[in-house]
Amino acid sequence: MAGRSLGQAVATVSLSVALASVAVRSSGCRGVPASRNSFPSCGFHLDAVIMSGSNGANENSHNKARTSPYPGSKVERSQVPNEKVGWLVEWQDYNPVEYTAVSVLAGPRWADPQISESNFSPKFNEKDGHVERKSQNGLYEIENGRPRNPAGRTGLVGRGLLGRWGPNHAADPIITRWKRDDSGNKITHPVSGKCILQFVAIKRKDCGEWAIPGGMVDPGEKISATLKREFGEEALNSLQKSSAEKREIEEKLHTLFSQEHLVIYKGYVDDPRNTDNAWMETEAVNYHDETGETMDKLTLEAGDDAGKVKWVDISDQLKLYASHSQFIKLVAEKRDAHWSEDPATDSHGP
Repeated sequence: MAGRSLGQAVATVSLSVALASVAVRSSGCRGVPASRNSFPSCGFHLDAVIMSGSNGANENSHNKARTSPYPGSKVERSQVPNEKVGWLVEWQDYNPVEYTAVSVLAGPRWADPQISESNFSPKFNEKDGHVERKSQNGLYEIENGRPRNPAGRTGLVGRGLLGRWGPNHAADPIITRWKRDDSGNKITHPVSGKCILQFVAIKRKDCGEWAIPGGMVDPGEKISATLKREFGEEALNSLQKSSAEKREIEEKLHTLFSQEHLVIYKGYVDDPRNTDNAWMETEAVNYHDETGETMDKLTLEAGDDAGKVKWVDISDQLKLYASHSQFIKLVAEKRDAHWSEDPATDSHGP
């Protein structure tokens, strides 16, 4: 199915995403209905990671995928100006650096072999056994046997730190609650007048940046299972717990992840690990603990890839890893929570 080129139209594929429309209550702090999966979906475009087309990249997009040095290395990407990001822009002198990390070339179970290996025949744009090689943004092109990043040039070919050629699928659980005072009342922001939402944030060990917990979807694993597993590993340190403790955590997580939720985003992510031939895609899902009672029963403890974990107030002052700030902003908008002190910026909601 992948074959050769899939046509130039692929380069302009949009990031259409299923979002939920949120009903609004008439109380002082507006919330959402408590029933699970009760939200009809609608489409939207995430400006921060919009795909580049024949006119090159939006100056605010596809930036982290062009940064140097490449994470965990001293490798410098070839510089790619905004106007040359799009594949439809002819650039005969384009000379990207080749780099795949030693940890990937060592052949761990989560990584593909090199394209050149005779026994490796990946089925791009398809479900390849248990490995999902379809992109959430549609078909991507194959050039010289390698998949081509649908968002454009990055200045680096190979896979870098990513295990899969083409899309590398991840899942990001955004766990939220309302900030409350000692009496249990929701706290409103003094300027915007909107309730302050909090989310569970981790500090990544690899780069030191704060981020949403999350990680890669294992072959054959359901997204819902990945979301729960990654939150347990990174925000509750479940990997280091005893069997009895793990069972207790699992029961509490089942309660949390059975509550109403919003699919905030699906698709390509502007990530510093991306290359011309391998890129990150994610599904970001918001699980909201309206009363806070479920999360009060869970003790946050950093584990696995997380160095620290804590509740963080949501606002436009957040500086987060990759495209995570955009995901958090979308959560604030859908929950009609505080985002900015600037009325022009914090104008969401009726």
